Amino acid sequence: MINSLKNFFIRSKENIESEISDLNILCGLMIEAANIDGTIDQKEIDKISTFLVDLLEEKKEDVQREIDKCINDLNNHKSLHFFTSKINKIYSDENKIELIEILWEIILADGKVHDYESNLIRRLAGLLYLNDYECGKAKKKVLLKMGINE
Repeated sequence: MINSLKNFFIRSKENIESEISDLNILCGLMIEAANIDGTIDQKEIDKISTFLVDLLEEKKEDVQREIDKCINDLNNHKSLHFFTSKINKIYSDENKIELIEILWEIILADGKVHDYESNLIRRLAGLLYLNDYECGKAKKKVLLKMGINE
């Protein structure tokens, strides 16, 4: 999956505003997903770091700095609409589904799904114009990949 996502966030400079980077968009959403149950554990942070380093080919130090920034800004976080409106402008539905899969992997990193986490994914899917079927299929794919029976 990682190899197929290498080009996931190739930017189209004419289609995105420069005040927010791909790293900030993804990290913000991933930290929000990890925190939706009220805690962010090290497994979730490690998973987020790995995805961001592999996907965006960023330096680990830069990713860690962005993760720390997003965690510190949790109380002042931007709305989901802010992030999803940027994503909707520049990414395909296939890319959005892959993003939902990544978010499910982060949510499932602690081995359980809280109601708030499911609700977050449902809200994101709606804001990304993805239907429930696609979202459910993404979740099942991740559960199978991680060997979790639900």
